[in-house]
Amino acid sequence: MKKPFGKLITRYPFLKFLGNKYVLVLIGLAVWLMFLDNYSYFENRAINKELEELEENKEYYIQEIKKDSASIKQLNNPDQTEKYAREKYYMKRENEDIYIIEFEDNVPDEDTKSL
Repeated sequence: MKKPFGKLITRYPFLKFLGNKYVLVLIGLAVWLMFLDNYSYFENRAINKELEELEENKEYYIQEIKKDSASIKQLNNPDQTEKYAREKYYMKRENEDIYIIEFEDNVPDEDTKSL
């Protein structure tokens, strides 16, 4: 009985190694794990990338919480609360006038305004 791939094996000796049943099972398993499994390599890479983005977001929000906590501690002082309200929301006391001064470099040009 002649082997079906006898000419190929004589021409390319490395194919004899690939014809081993253990090597074929190992190659099949590697292909399965790389591409077909639910926890494949590519799926794992996407999950790890998403995890890194979430970690970065976590660090950002932790820093923002620290800033806001400092602002809240500062606003517990009535003088600081009044200062913040006057600067941010233009609040005023009774019988007091507020004049808002805008400088030329802070005012946007009407020509560059987008529609």
